[in-house]
Amino acid sequence: MNKNIIILAGGASSRMKNSMISKNLSEEELKNANTRSKALLEFGNAKRPILDFLLQNAEKAGYKKVVIVIGEQGALFKQYYGKQLKDNSFRGLSISYAIQYIPVGRDKPMGTADALFQALEQYPILKTASFTVCNSDNLYSVKALQALLVCKDSNAFISYNRDALLFPMEKIERFALISVDENFRLETIIEKPSKDQMSNYKDDKGTLRVSMNVFKFTGTEIYSFLKNCPIDIKRDEKELPTAILNMINESKSYLRGISFAEHVPDLTSKEDIVIMRKYIATHY
Repeated sequence: MNKNIIILAGGASSRMKNSMISKNLSEEELKNANTRSKALLEFGNAKRPILDFLLQNAEKAGYKKVVIVIGEQGALFKQYYGKQLKDNSFRGLSISYAIQYIPVGRDKPMGTADALFQALEQYPILKTASFTVCNSDNLYSVKALQALLVCKDSNAFISYNRDALLFPMEKIERFALISVDENFRLETIIEKPSKDQMSNYKDDKGTLRVSMNVFKFTGTEIYSFLKNCPIDIKRDEKELPTAILNMINESKSYLRGISFAEHVPDLTSKEDIVIMRKYIATHY
């Protein structure tokens, strides 16, 4: 059974740092939002990182081994989750780190496909294993993480009902839509669809579905597509959705969609910190 989870936390958190200041943040919260990885923004009475709550859900779902992909300046992660590079013990989990190195001549990481590729390069055992991959700034539920853990398909993703997400509509409309076939296998990902296009991508129940970037992969099937992922011209990064689409279009591999209808709290902008604070107080 897949008991490995890779958490992507090596990004620059640019949207958070560049977002408008919220009136409802303390000086400490504002400082952290402008200087820290989103995964390390603190919540709850104990002032623990949001990553704590994601790890808690992963442990409850049945995961045992965690690889956190961090940046080259990721020393603060080690203050929270263990100073060793590998096999730190944290609340029933074994936590290791993969470093997402930035190529010479660039000032930011190369994107999510590159982050996962570097993790597999640094932990070669994952090249032949199954594992779950998710963002560090989305609080996925125990049930969603468990669904990927027990999934029998080699590759899968959580296919979220767009109408169940409790975000403002202007935010939801920026999410990419996903299209699946009659067997719930991913067909395509539609970035920034127009309102006229949306009706073309409803499933057989009339539902629009989105990915919130939580996947199950098998290393032998995804690795070469991570390694050879082209750079997205607009974002100047290697994007995980690009590697996924190349995999399903250029090989016999497929990605099974697992339907879910629930909210996924996230941290994109400073306004989200206030919302997450309330969510943590209510649910944890």
